[in-house]
Amino acid sequence: MNEFMMFWLVVLILSIVIEAITLGLTSIWFAGGALAALLASLVHAPFWLQVVLFLGVSLVLIIFTRPIAVKYFNKERIRTNVESLIGRQAIVISEIDNLQGIGQVTVGGQEWSARSVEEGQQIPVGAVVRVEAVSGVKLVVSVDPKTQNPTAG
Repeated sequence: MNEFMMFWLVVLILSIVIEAITLGLTSIWFAGGALAALLASLVHAPFWLQVVLFLGVSLVLIIFTRPIAVKYFNKERIRTNVESLIGRQAIVISEIDNLQGIGQVTVGGQEWSARSVEEGQQIPVGAVVRVEAVSGVKLVVSVDPKTQNPTAG
């Protein structure tokens, strides 16, 4: 076994071990490149060609298969912290007025600064709103149409 074969075998094993430890789809692409380079070394291809194969196959795998793999492997990913607030209902505890830069809501038992999606809209205390997005440390909310009851005049 020549030194190039050993080199690519070590790169292949290290890539697989790192992937097994991290489970983050970070190094598996390089394992594919190392396998291609290892096969090239078996037929005694020059080292520069082995390196080109390693880089080329790794790049092709990253570009074409990573988006598909990320889509399927992260299917069950649990949203964390702020991401999990989007789409939830909140209650206004301090009037929201973008012009004055004021407003607070509670969601999940936590108080957050808030602003309205619509610039000129004021949302009164007690209104139920829906979290649409997060901008910095503020929640961007809109009045939840499901909870609005028309007042009788």
